[in-house]
Amino acid sequence: MEDVIQTYQLPYDPRYPVVCFDEACKQLFGEVRPSQRPRPGHPARVDYEYERKGVCNQFMMCEPLRGWRHVKVTARRTRQDYARCVRALVEQYYPKAKKIRLVQDNLNTHDGASLYEAFSPQKARCILDKIEFHYTPKHGSWLNMAETEIGIMNRQCLNARWDNQNKLATQVAAWESKRNAKNARIHWTFTLAVARQKLRKLYPSIED
Repeated sequence: MEDVIQTYQLPYDPRYPVVCFDEACKQLFGEVRPSQRPRPGHPARVDYEYERKGVCNQFMMCEPLRGWRHVKVTARRTRQDYARCVRALVEQYYPKAKKIRLVQDNLNTHDGASLYEAFSPQKARCILDKIEFHYTPKHGSWLNMAETEIGIMNRQCLNARWDNQNKLATQVAAWESKRNAKNARIHWTFTLAVARQKLRKLYPSIED
């Protein structure tokens, strides 16, 4: 836990950006009956009945100190999907960075093995040489600021029914562009001092 919090407290350095990574699943729903638009004296009407259209995945990448984020919408969340996102971070979004400090959860796909499964050993090693992994502890995914960003995205952008992946991706891209234009940042106040006070029961007791 302290490793992640300490990483967040580092001063901004474009050569060593702190990037948070997380993923979320979104259920797709189709309308059984078309909705009715509002008219004078009558609100819009939406039938509660729906049709399941499968699911899609959103990979969230964000740099809180810079106010940047990117969401990759995919059909699945395989090791190859994860590896392609990490490669994009290194080669497309942060090509000049010496090392990307990547904060992420302890999922079974979130490791270097995924890159070796997706790319040649030479390419995987080249990408991993520019990544510094920082994992949130078990039951501590709330420490990942990408999870906070996903919550904001769900409230501001995905609080309606979407029946296919392309429509959802278009909506997310528009939200992302608008939020990036504002350089919207997350104000993180959970410091090491606060953690040691609020979670003191989790620390071992040492008697002098």
